[in-house]
Amino acid sequence: MNTQVDAERAWQDLQRIRVPQERVYDEVERCAQGDARSTYTIAAIMWIFIASWGIDLPDWAFWLVLAAYVVLVSTLGVLHNRRSRVQLHRSRHSWRSLATFFAGGAVTLATILVSGYVVESLALPLGHVIQATVSAAAFVLLVGPANRWAAGALRAHGAEPSRER
Repeated sequence: MNTQVDAERAWQDLQRIRVPQERVYDEVERCAQGDARSTYTIAAIMWIFIASWGIDLPDWAFWLVLAAYVVLVSTLGVLHNRRSRVQLHRSRHSWRSLATFFAGGAVTLATILVSGYVVESLALPLGHVIQATVSAAAFVLLVGPANRWAAGALRAHGAEPSRER
């Protein structure tokens, strides 16, 4: 391989590739830091769903409310994903994205269960409203830092040099 390589040309080619990639990471990080509207919307839907547990509903009505909750949250997730200006290839999502999803679910579930136990043991009036408020607040407080943590690793993940074996 006696091919001549122009160092300046190679550097320019590398910069043409790197600059758009940096813009993609900037956009992903911007989206992870902003967009509180979808977080508050999901928290409000969750609050209404948990607060509805205090109403004595027949079994069919409970399952109907649960199905409506799942459909609303899923629809919001799909709309939020489609609205994003940047679509990353699935290989650009790090393990942190998956860990954030499951950790968020675990923390939210634990908050719902623990607050429900505390409300029942103290026999507080309007217990389901208190439980819904505490759970929605925990969700809102968790989402922002968790999203920034998950998105923060993407830039470093994309910049890792490939390891030759």
